[in-house]
Amino acid sequence: MKKFLALVLAMLLCLSSVAALADRAPVALENLKVGFIFLHDENSTYDLNFINAAKEACDKLGVAYVMKTNIPEGQECYDTAAELVDDGCNLIFADSFGHESFMIQAAKEFPEVEFCHATGTKAHTEGLSNYHNAFATIYEGRFLAGVAAGLKLNEMIEAGTITPEQAKIGYVGAYPYAEVKSGYTSFFLGARSICPTATMEVTFTYSWYDEAMEKEGAQMLIEQKDCVLISQHADSMGAPTACETAGVPNVSYNGSTVAACPNTFIVSSRINWAPYFEYIIGCMVNGEAIAADWTGTIADGSVELSAVNEQAAAPGTVEKIEEVKAGLADGTIKVYDTATFTVAGAPLTSYLADVDDMGDFVGETEVVIDGEFAESEFRSAPYFDINIDGITLPEGM
Repeated sequence: MKKFLALVLAMLLCLSSVAALADRAPVALENLKVGFIFLHDENSTYDLNFINAAKEACDKLGVAYVMKTNIPEGQECYDTAAELVDDGCNLIFADSFGHESFMIQAAKEFPEVEFCHATGTKAHTEGLSNYHNAFATIYEGRFLAGVAAGLKLNEMIEAGTITPEQAKIGYVGAYPYAEVKSGYTSFFLGARSICPTATMEVTFTYSWYDEAMEKEGAQMLIEQKDCVLISQHADSMGAPTACETAGVPNVSYNGSTVAACPNTFIVSSRINWAPYFEYIIGCMVNGEAIAADWTGTIADGSVELSAVNEQAAAPGTVEKIEEVKAGLADGTIKVYDTATFTVAGAPLTSYLADVDDMGDFVGETEVVIDGEFAESEFRSAPYFDINIDGITLPEGM
């Protein structure tokens, strides 16, 4: 009985502590210091996107900050987080998926500090009041970029450069994770909504940033797989420069590559992280709880497309993107409308996704709702991990 009462008391104390942490006192701007942990540096388009947003938000709000670059997805992440705490940071952010377990370790050790993490999956199951995940509906941005790609394919077909059956897209992906699958699938669905004969061939580099491998992947897709347009979910200039050399149209990611690839770059989608950084800083200053899972949207400025390079894009691309963007905003167009794709020749009517990510890779959450795969509905990070028809993966996958 005594052991039971002690256990109950411990649970009550824990719940009291969590509640107290959730309702923090406001932090004056002059007492706030933000620490940023980046996987790579400015040479990575992925990290540069975060770095620029962090500087923009902190400078705009007048907040002190410290940036740590080239921090691997290992114990170095925890060590860096601990160093940032020692340096006086009371809000710490990390930008890479593999940082998550080390950020959680730090959050448990330093409950007085808020830890925020991009692309992670475990905040809603860990239940730590000072650990938070964030992402955005980038699949909508990729769908729009896919629309631009589809228009380019149609232009090539109409010009007689390719036949409808030759409208094959190549895609250089980093890892076969849900985040990457969600990205290339939404891009493909956008392209095929405009060019119905489009197909896609995917290759993986198994690295978020490897310029040589990304370049080789793009070259292989062009030379061996006969792909006539290339896109990517990888962080270097490898694929875009390969496309510029080969004269193959390219849709990049995380920023415009028009300066280096003026003849082939069409458009790029990206997550603008400045709204999130302003949000979490605002929560600290106002003494408000930070959402465990925060999802940015096109409406709040978190999902953006670069300016269209009209030298490479098909005529009418800007206008069509705006039209489809309006359809996404009012709900008349849905990226993962199950009527627009099949899986192994059959419609997708039900799917249990691994939303809770307990390490068992077992789906537990029904995500097909009213004819749509409900991405971002149950957590911020993507969980679309389905192989749909029309997309060819490397042999053995």
